[in-house]
Amino acid sequence: MDKQKRIQELENLVKYHQNAYYNGMPEITDAEFDALWDELKTLDPGNKIFSEVGKDSADGFLKREHIMPMGSQDKAADPEEFLAWAQKQQFREFVVEYKLDGASLELQYRDGVLQYAVTRGDGTIGDDITENVRKMQGVVLRLKNSWSGAVRGEVIMLKSIHSQFFSDKANCRNAANGVMKRKDGKGSEHLSVLCYDAVPEGVFNKGKAVQQPESPFNDEISKLEWLKEQGFSVVPAVVCNGAYEVIDYRAKVVAERELIPYDIDGLVVKGRVVDINDMAQPRPEKQIAFKFPLEEAVSTLRSIEWSESGILYTPIALIDPVQLAGTVVKRANLVNTNAINGMGLKIGSRVIVVKRGEIIPKIEGKIDDEPGAVSITIPEFCGQCNTRLIDEGTRLYCPNSSCPGKLYHRLEKWIQTMGIMDIGPTVLKRLFETGKVRTIADLYKLTIADLIEIERMGEILAKKIIANINVKKSIKISVLLAGLDIDGIGPLMAEKLISAGFTTLEKLKQATSMDFVRIPGFGTILAENLVQGLKELESTLNELLLYISIEQTNQGSLQGLSFCFTGELKTMKRAEAESLVRQYGGTVKSSVTKDLSYLVTNDPNSGSSKNMQAKKLGIPVISEDNFLLMIKSS
Repeated sequence: MDKQKRIQELENLVKYHQNAYYNGMPEITDAEFDALWDELKTLDPGNKIFSEVGKDSADGFLKREHIMPMGSQDKAADPEEFLAWAQKQQFREFVVEYKLDGASLELQYRDGVLQYAVTRGDGTIGDDITENVRKMQGVVLRLKNSWSGAVRGEVIMLKSIHSQFFSDKANCRNAANGVMKRKDGKGSEHLSVLCYDAVPEGVFNKGKAVQQPESPFNDEISKLEWLKEQGFSVVPAVVCNGAYEVIDYRAKVVAERELIPYDIDGLVVKGRVVDINDMAQPRPEKQIAFKFPLEEAVSTLRSIEWSESGILYTPIALIDPVQLAGTVVKRANLVNTNAINGMGLKIGSRVIVVKRGEIIPKIEGKIDDEPGAVSITIPEFCGQCNTRLIDEGTRLYCPNSSCPGKLYHRLEKWIQTMGIMDIGPTVLKRLFETGKVRTIADLYKLTIADLIEIERMGEILAKKIIANINVKKSIKISVLLAGLDIDGIGPLMAEKLISAGFTTLEKLKQATSMDFVRIPGFGTILAENLVQGLKELESTLNELLLYISIEQTNQGSLQGLSFCFTGELKTMKRAEAESLVRQYGGTVKSSVTKDLSYLVTNDPNSGSSKNMQAKKLGIPVISEDNFLLMIKSS
């Protein structure tokens, strides 16, 4: 299917199922919805749907504006995504709460008395269901002191109530949604409200933060304590001192989830400091929904194997056999030494094992240790060249640039990237062991006579291999980069380099790590890997260029310029516009920064944050038509 057609199809599906979900009539599972959401995010990360809030409004109820904005949370589906988010936040402490599988609600108080109860709605205006809420468990009708503001909570149904009175409904959430919006209020007494947030009146105006609160609480924990003191039922919360402590806590909750009297589908993780500006965003950045694994099992770690791939050493856990997603699982990926040390894993640890479609499942957290559990031994020396390994936490590797493992892996990577057929592991291994092929350039020096020396190699196959090697001697620079096996530089990062203006080998060689860090997606480590890799490969590249040539990259009319898009476009999708920028040599940015060349919008007078930031920084704002003229001028 055409990419743009698929994006449109996914947009429609997400909107449809979002609406069904928020109105208590989901037609697909959370896992199926997450799969649609993730596919759309991969195809079109800037899609406007990611900044919108789902609606739960129903006809027949009065509409009422919120005191507190009700945005939606970004989610982390696994520890890797969570750790990436946590690294950006740099919180000293994490406040971790159950993520309730219910319906959001705002309780509005005036001078300590409950005035209104309002559903999520569109995040700004919701349904007034006050009379129903007055009957629910955990709702405080009169506070212990004269306070005005909003308390946020979740309407839930206990599992015991569901099985006793509403077993005809698919689950607790569906049942609760149906009951809370009944016009006659029947059954509301069977519902409960658990609270987790509060804000004094006057902090927000039309969804925007206007002042710092004067409130009886000064952080997220004291806020929960204040809610308890007022008589509210409060969501359980813990304070974790590091990201891996959050991961371990998640594992414990997963293992005990069936014992919890109500449904939860993850954890909410945030910083301890109350940030009203972040609260006002449609999708707050300083909190995240850390979802539970879709398929999980509890097992025990019995030993570790270290998988060698080039210079990298990856830990593979051997576990007690468990049933997972219809198969018997005996092995699980441990990712890196950070995961081992961060989770405090030992031989004998009880662990959560998950499977998300990977060939090999992963260990995502530790529950506890069996008596007699022993520490895991991490390799110190390379098995190929006996060089002392370097442990950076995220990767364990051999630093020897001449390590046979590294040389062999680079050959494998080049063959794979170039799509060279008929050189399988057996042939390549033999050529490597005999010394006929040690560098990429050596592949292009091979003769039929060299190949015939290999056992069971006939002249016909030998001629075919030589032809396959030489079929592509003119190579795009992005393909060349992806084939060099520089750590972290695959096809996507190679294309980002070209889009950023590094269109020749000379430009790449002359660049510093700071030049690369400015490219979206390039961190310090990746940038340094690239600089070091190009330096190490200088002689290899010089020799290789005797046999191949690099295709000329079209400089394009947008070379050296960067663009950010906001608002609706008239003639194309945003993804199409961004593709045009890259096609004509420009760079796409997702936000307005001081080094941006142009902000493209058809509504320059909009009060959007991007427009305001562009005006503040003096960045030119152009229309879609002017953007297209810049392309046509080429």
